[in-house]
Amino acid sequence: MADVATKAGVSHQTVSRVLNDHPNVRAETRARVLEAIHELGYRRNMVARALVTRHTRTLGVVSFDTTLYGPASMVYGIEQAARAAGYFVSMVSLKTIDTAGVRDALGYLAEQGVDGIVVVAPQRSAAPALADVPVDIPVVAVEGGHDGDVSVVSVDQVEGARLAVRHLLDLGHETVWHIAGPPDWLEVEGRLEGWRDVLEGAGRPVPEPLPGDWSPRSGYRAGLRLAATPGVTAVFVANDQMALGALRAFAERGVRVPERISVVGFDDIPESEFFSPPLTTIRQDFGAVGRHSIEVLLRRLETGAEWSRERHVVPPRLVVRASTAPPGG
Repeated sequence: MADVATKAGVSHQTVSRVLNDHPNVRAETRARVLEAIHELGYRRNMVARALVTRHTRTLGVVSFDTTLYGPASMVYGIEQAARAAGYFVSMVSLKTIDTAGVRDALGYLAEQGVDGIVVVAPQRSAAPALADVPVDIPVVAVEGGHDGDVSVVSVDQVEGARLAVRHLLDLGHETVWHIAGPPDWLEVEGRLEGWRDVLEGAGRPVPEPLPGDWSPRSGYRAGLRLAATPGVTAVFVANDQMALGALRAFAERGVRVPERISVVGFDDIPESEFFSPPLTTIRQDFGAVGRHSIEVLLRRLETGAEWSRERHVVPPRLVVRASTAPPGG
C-alpha cells in the first residue's frame, strides 16, 4: 500500500479510502490511485487485514448432497449473495446430514476463522447439531425448521403444495394423489402437510401417499402403480425429477398426460419446460433464499448480537404448463 501511495503521490490513508470506496476522494485522485494499483499489481493482504479487523470477509457454507437440484441451487444462491456483499465462501459438503457431521463441519469452519456460517439443513436429523452452535459465530439455517434458537430462511413448502393441489381441484379433479419424497426431509413434511390440508379442507378423499426418494427411478415406479390404479386423474409429485419418471411410466402404459392424468411437480428445474408434455410445477426462489441468508448473517455481524431468531419465509409460485387440464380434457 505504501508503494501505491508513493507512485500515486498521495498518502497511505488516501489509498485506504480508495480501496474501501470512501466517498470523500476526488475523482482525479481516485483515478490516479487506481492506475497505480493496476501498474504495480497490488493485491490486498487478506491475512494481515484479518489480523487488524478480526474479520476474514469469508462466510462458511455447510451443505448436503449438492447433486440434488434444490440443495445445489440454494448453495449457488447463497454464494452469489455473499459475493455481492463482498465476501468469499468456504464450503463443506457432507455426504449425509447427521448431528456428528454437522458439528464437525461447524468446528472446521470456525477454525478457519469464518465470520459466519450458513447451514443448508433440509433434514430433521440436523436439528440437534444446530441447537448447540457456538454463540460467538453467527449461524443461519436454510430449510432448517422453525423450532430452534437459530435464525432460519426457508421456502414456504406447505403453501407450495397447497398451490399445486388447489390448481388441480380448481380444474375439476375429485382428488389428488401424491408421490412423496424420502422420510426425515423437512421439505417432504411440508409438502405432505399442504397436500393433505387442501384435500381435507375441501372434503375430498385423501389417498395413501406413494413413497419416493427424489430420483426419476422412484417416480417411475410410483407412476407404474398409479397407471394401474383405477380412477386416478391427478397427481402432485414432490419434485420434478420424480415427475419425469412418472411421465415415462404413464407414456409406457399408454396413459396420456394431461388427457387421462394431470401432473404437477415441485422445484421448476431448468428442464421442466422441455418435458413431454411441459411440466406444471412449483417454482422456488433460491436467489431470494440466498439473499435473506446473507442479510441475516450481516445483521448479526453488524450488531454483535449473540443470538438471533429471525424467520424469513420465501413464497413459492405456481408455474402452469401443459401437463395439467380438466379431467378427460
